[in-house]
This record gives sequence, C-alpha cells and structure tokens, in this order.
Amino acid sequence: MKKFGVIFQYEIMNYIKNKSFMISTIVIAVLAAVILFLPSVFDMSGILGINKDDTDDTADNTEITDVIIICDEKDIFAGTGIVEGVLNDVKIENVSSRDALVDKIENDENVIAGFVVKNATDFEYVVNNSDMFDDMTQRFTYAMQLLSQYNYCKENNLDMAEIENAFNPVINSETTVLGKDMMSNYWYCYALIIIVFMVIILYGVMVATSVTQEKSNRTMELLVTSADTNSLFFGKVLAGTSAALLQVGIIFAVILGSYKINRDSWGGLFDKIFNIPSDVLITFAFFGFGGLLFYVFIYGAMGALVSKTEDINKSAGSVQFVIMIVYFIGLSQLNNVDGILMKVLSFLPISSYSAMFARVALGNVSFAEIAVSFVILIVSTIAVGILGSKIYRMGTLRYGNPITLRNAFKNLKHE
Repeated sequence: MKKFGVIFQYEIMNYIKNKSFMISTIVIAVLAAVILFLPSVFDMSGILGINKDDTDDTADNTEITDVIIICDEKDIFAGTGIVEGVLNDVKIENVSSRDALVDKIENDENVIAGFVVKNATDFEYVVNNSDMFDDMTQRFTYAMQLLSQYNYCKENNLDMAEIENAFNPVINSETTVLGKDMMSNYWYCYALIIIVFMVIILYGVMVATSVTQEKSNRTMELLVTSADTNSLFFGKVLAGTSAALLQVGIIFAVILGSYKINRDSWGGLFDKIFNIPSDVLITFAFFGFGGLLFYVFIYGAMGALVSKTEDINKSAGSVQFVIMIVYFIGLSQLNNVDGILMKVLSFLPISSYSAMFARVALGNVSFAEIAVSFVILIVSTIAVGILGSKIYRMGTLRYGNPITLRNAFKNLKHE
C-alpha cells in the first residue's frame, strides 16, 4: 500500500480532468441555480400560489374569465345566491335550456362546464373534456346540500346561520409532535434515498468500466509491475467514491445556496425538503458514504472479472438487481419504517444505507441500533474491499480472459 497516495491522486485527477465529468457537474449545477432563481426574476406567484397582497387579490378577482353555465329548469336556486357563493372563482351564466347550455360549452372557449339542475336532488354535470382533478361535481353537490338546508330552514321559520353555527362550531386545535413528524420528513427522505441510489449505480458502473478498460489492454502489465494490486484496487475505488462525493457535494451546495437566497420568492415551498434535522443529515452522511463505498468495491470486483467493457452489464447485472430490489422495497416501506421488514433491512449491509436512514428520519430507533448497524456496514465494507482486491489481483494475472464469479471463489479457496 506504499503507492496508494500516488494512485489515488492520479485516479481522482483523471475524474476531475475528464470533460464529461466537469461539464455534467457544471451543467446540472447551473441548471439547478437557474430554476431556483426564476421566481426572483419572473413573477411566478400565480404558478406557486403565493398571494402578493390584497391589491393583487382584488385584481385577480376582476380578471376571472372561466364561465360555468347553469340551466335551472325549476328555478330552485333563484334568489338564493348559493351557486355564486360556492363557485366564487368562476363567472355564472344562466340559460333556459339544456341545448343552449351544450351549445355554449362547445362553442365558447371561456365556458369550462355547465350544470343542468333537474330538481332539488338531481343534477347533470356537462363538460367538454373532464380533467383528472376536476372537483366541480363535488362543489355543486355541496351547493345542492346547502339549498336543501336553506329550504328546510325557510319552511320551518329557522335561522340558518344560527343552526350552522350550532352544528358546525369553529374548532381550534394544535398539534404537538413528541416523536417524528412523518408528514414533514417523508419527502426529503424519499429524495435522499433516490439520490444515493442514483449515485451508487452511476459511479459503480464508472469504477467497473475503469477497471475493465485496464484489463483490455497492456496497461495492466505496467501497473502490476509498478505497484501492488491492493494499492491499485483501493486507490481506484476510493478515488471513484471521492469523485462521486465531490460532484454531489458541489451540486447540493449550489441547490441549497440558491434556495436559501430565493426562499422568500418561493414562499418557503421547499422548506420540508431542505430543512433536514441535523441527526438525520449526519445519519444520511455516514450510512450513505458507507453504502456507496460498499457497492463501489463490489462493482470494482465485478469489473475485474471481465475483459471487455461490453461485458460489464453481464458481470454486474446481479449486483444492480439487488440494488434495485432494495431500492423499491425501501421506498414502498417508508410508511411503515417501524415494521419488521425495515428493521431487518436496516441491519443488512446491502440495504442499511437507505433503511436505517429512513428509520432515523421517520421512525423510532435507538442509538445502539444505529451504532450496531453502522459497525456491520463498515466491517462488511472492509471485508468486501479485501475480497474485491483479491479478485482484482486474480484478474491482473489473467488479463484478456474473463472469469466467472464461481471460478473466482474456487480459486480464492485454494490460495
């Protein structure tokens, strides 16, 4: 391991000097910054749902263009003002027949829908194209219910406002969370798990490709005569891991800095994602780094088994399959992080990088459990690193020839 430092420096400089590495880092960082600065440059209050002031609200109310057509066949809403009160974000126009209503919906671009009121309990909703999130039916149903209450009170000489207050009093409440607030923590937990997954896949394949490219030419002969295989393997893998952390760190710093500068313009929209508790952030850093290193060591070993870059997918396919299974199970169990499945996954080195982090962010977990899980991950990473270096050494002796994983383990047993 005497020349580890030289090899590490050489490998990481190869990443930094790589044009695709630098360009992708700069492009993603700049694109993220541009997006986060948009609300400060352009007025996006309408899109973001941010109310500037009362003047803006008044102006918005006078610029309502959407129209709802009402065909009240028996004039049951006449003089009540109920429809106008419930559908207060659109203009209301009345017609005398269903045919006239349909004609307006089909030919007037401002008309979004219409209602044919048949009696006090039946109505027909007519719309040109039904939107996935269309709530007009529910809103008009509420208007019909209010009409029924209004008529009952009128017939029995009752004060509707008094009855409304009696049956629907104003209830004040406050919530005190003694443990974890899953609603607030869910989205940043979801996002960070996806990020770790993507980084592992991307840089794992990059390290495996780098190892395989050396085996496919005469470079391997020069390398093994100038440095021991442990230095070569650990230097290459740790350089790839450091490059991943550098790239992700730069992009994260730009995103966090840009959002902090433009937070008021965004109206605090992404606070739930970026306001991450320190204990969760520390857990993510340690387990994310450990999980990344664990899998990059495995990818490096898989790269040493083959001699052509096009064979990497065959060699590393089983590893990627495991990562995908862990990824999907982890995301599917975010609503049940205290369940037995997540508890088991949080102690397995193949999944603890995401499962234990999710338990810390969303569930109840003791420090002892975190410590034991991290020790298991570190020990497993060291073991995988040592095993990977032995497979790498075996690959250097057989450069140009692919090795199956089964044969690799058989040969290691005989050493």
